[in-house]
Amino acid sequence: MAGKTAATVRPAGEEKLILAFGDSLYAGYQLGRGQSLPDAVQNRLRADGINATLVNAGVSGDTSAAGRQRLAFALDNLPRKPDLVLLGLGGNDVLRQIPAAETRANLVAMLDELRRREVPVVLTGMVAPPNLGPEYVSAFNAIYTDLAREYGAALYPFILDGVIGNPALMLPDRIHPNAKGVERVADRVTPLVAQRLAD
Repeated sequence: MAGKTAATVRPAGEEKLILAFGDSLYAGYQLGRGQSLPDAVQNRLRADGINATLVNAGVSGDTSAAGRQRLAFALDNLPRKPDLVLLGLGGNDVLRQIPAAETRANLVAMLDELRRREVPVVLTGMVAPPNLGPEYVSAFNAIYTDLAREYGAALYPFILDGVIGNPALMLPDRIHPNAKGVERVADRVTPLVAQRLAD
């Protein structure tokens, strides 16, 4: 019920503009309209009295390299500078086994761009599965923690934490969350977003 109320009653106060910039986990892969992660986060923020509008710039299949190429364009096409960017890329890098050093370099370039524009960031991380080998896993999994510390970004270390591996919360492909799974992720990510906005 809170979700419906939040969607129809816009809280008072200055609007907070948030760019949600990621891949299929933001885009709402195979979900209905209004069921994506940015939608769910927006609904929770509004239910908490925060006048937030999330612009969903999630593109299914995007690697960190593809995101790097389109970030400036996405920012330049917003009505104004965003108050926050929710950044989540890297999952498709893992699926394609792109070298961790390349993923890191692409995320660094995006974070440099956001720092240059003085836009705060909430980073949603990804982890590599153990079957890719200890060397790759170690190199990849360190990226998000390292960069959050270096750039002063808020970090949700693993976007699918508590969701992946639970058939009730995942689509049949076992890679993407279903609508219930998205709600679970939003429950955990929204407080970080709210805190970052307050900062």
